[in-house]
Amino acid sequence: MQRVADAEIEITYSRPVARGRTLFGPDGIVSYGEEWNPGADQATAIELSRDVTVNGQPLPAGVYSIWAIPGPDAWTMIFSHAGDVYHVPYPGEDRDALRLTIAPEQGDHMETLAFYFPVVEGRDAVLRFHWGRVVVPLAIHVPG
Repeated sequence: MQRVADAEIEITYSRPVARGRTLFGPDGIVSYGEEWNPGADQATAIELSRDVTVNGQPLPAGVYSIWAIPGPDAWTMIFSHAGDVYHVPYPGEDRDALRLTIAPEQGDHMETLAFYFPVVEGRDAVLRFHWGRVVVPLAIHVPG
């Protein structure tokens, strides 16, 4: 659980391991352009105790499953109202609470999938998805 201002943010997920495999792309275990739950077993979920913005877009307090559509130059990150589901299949666009298009970054190799908060300052934080060398940053703001 991470506290940002007066909000609590909790991410629940299982952590798959790279084990030398190609992770993303045409030869990867996760294909470009396909919906994927970043994790294993039960769908990755985020619980927000307060309304926040993610990359400037509003996301009300609640529990959401997190989905991704990877691409070589852009990732779509999806927060779904289907907060308590298994990691497949994707619940569908009609359950989406928020969809964001984000340019992925390159980082050091992360063998085991991770979500973490490298920056927490006042009402702002950065949540990173990181697996292999792919990093997808999400800027979270808690309105005052």
